[in-house]
Amino acid sequence: MSVRSTVSAFVLAGAVTTALASMAAAAPLTDAEGKAAVAAGKEKCFGVALKGQNDCAAGPGTTCQGTSTTDFQGNSWKFVQHGTCTSIKVPGGKTGSLTAQT
Repeated sequence: MSVRSTVSAFVLAGAVTTALASMAAAAPLTDAEGKAAVAAGKEKCFGVALKGQNDCAAGPGTTCQGTSTTDFQGNSWKFVQHGTCTSIKVPGGKTGSLTAQT
């Protein structure tokens, strides 16, 4: 096998791995993952996730985990330590919320 075809094979393998990882990250949280987070003392906090880093519920036109389209999107949430959500400050003088914001 030539050096060129070996490099091409590695590039292709890397691209496939990246694509598969991206698809896995965009998958909805399973029921077991949600229960595990709650058992670990986490709660859903809306409006605190950065673009593409939400845990779920990113609103219309999105599928779920990692699909928020803007920073601090009010209808997307992230798991945070229980009891800390409403004390998290985000730009614009807002804080995290235990319910979805429009």
